[in-house]
Amino acid sequence: MPKSKVRKKTAYTPPVDRRTPVKVQAAGPSNLFYKIVMFGLMLLGLVWLVVNYIAGDKVSFLSQLGNWNFAIGFAAMIAGLLMTMRWR
Repeated sequence: MPKSKVRKKTAYTPPVDRRTPVKVQAAGPSNLFYKIVMFGLMLLGLVWLVVNYIAGDKVSFLSQLGNWNFAIGFAAMIAGLLMTMRWR
């Protein structure tokens, strides 16, 4: 059986990028107010759920909300957790 011919491979040359690189300014640390709101929302949601479990039937507006108390508490905690993604 005849042997196949060996082909020479050309050296890889990366394509020339026509765009000039842009330096991104480093963002500084988050504002103190941002951190206070972030942690405050997480704690508020936790406190809302704890108060609902402990004294939900004794507090008039909490008993009127019924199961919406879970939605309010978890929404506050999730909003605080979503804020952590932008925290620097």
